[in-house]
Amino acid sequence: MEKQHAYKKIEKDLKNEELKNVILLYGKEQYLVKWSVDIILKKFINDECMAFDFFEIDPEKVTASHIIESCETLSLFSEKRVVHLPDFALISGGKLKNISEADEKQLTDYIKEVPDTCILIITAETADKRRKLYKEMVSCGSVYDFGPLDERSLRGFIEKRFALSGKKIKASVLDELVKLSGYFHKETDYTLYHLVNEVKKVAAHASGDEILLSDVLAVISGDLETNIFGMIDAVSGNKKDEAFRLLYNLLDSGGNVFQVLSLLAAQFETILEVKEMKEDGKLFAQMQSILNIHEFRIKKAASASDAYSISRLKEILKKIYQVEKNIKTGLLDPVLALEVMLSEI
Repeated sequence: MEKQHAYKKIEKDLKNEELKNVILLYGKEQYLVKWSVDIILKKFINDECMAFDFFEIDPEKVTASHIIESCETLSLFSEKRVVHLPDFALISGGKLKNISEADEKQLTDYIKEVPDTCILIITAETADKRRKLYKEMVSCGSVYDFGPLDERSLRGFIEKRFALSGKKIKASVLDELVKLSGYFHKETDYTLYHLVNEVKKVAAHASGDEILLSDVLAVISGDLETNIFGMIDAVSGNKKDEAFRLLYNLLDSGGNVFQVLSLLAAQFETILEVKEMKEDGKLFAQMQSILNIHEFRIKKAASASDAYSISRLKEILKKIYQVEKNIKTGLLDPVLALEVMLSEI
């Protein structure tokens, strides 16, 4: 059974009134952490009473007594008072200058004493699961880890944001947007904050009510690795002009020749590994477990591998390694070497 993402679980818990009054929100997707805080506020605080019934404590000035006093204060006009501890270092394994070890123990003990009249929200980027504070929150609170979205959830997320802008997008164009965004690249820090910004720019660029591929291509910047994938797609599809265009874009935007070669080698190594495992009859889930990369990337590599035999992929890798060596020893001009190599792949 597919594990339910935290953003779906918190929506379900709110709807079914199963949300506990002590809540921990953490994870890479801080966009969803903020969104979760907002929907909790919308559920429990009257808009007109936000200044009275919602209290956010400055992480630089927070003290144990301040937290407890804030939670014990009754709401004035809302269903519950909401207290928010943002960027709370104690939950991440760090320290706070105004909270001693004794204070932390007091807070840990207090977690199970937070009154039903209050919702205490703690947010952070990471959580140290060895800490007693974390364990106590798991024991008596609601804990949500907002990791990256899976492909299906990401597509739904993007479609919803376009719909909110009065736009629609075809599945094929959405596929291209996901691919160009770089969201599933393990080595990148690309998050939903970046993606939402690019979706807004694409929506603003579109002149009609439908997002076209030209809108996506004109706006999405992606990252170095994304463009390398694009180059490989173009080369394997015998679209050499497109491959050269992507190469020049990379170099013009500050891409380093050795970065390009290194990533080309890494991608073709992945394509070769996937090709060999595919011919051995392994499933995508098995490949993912072995390679420890996102299934989206494995599917991309599997698609690219259809254009090559195993022996041809090994030849291409030897060529990339040799070109890098020739550039380092000064035998070839870097850009010319890349152009010749692309034309021969």
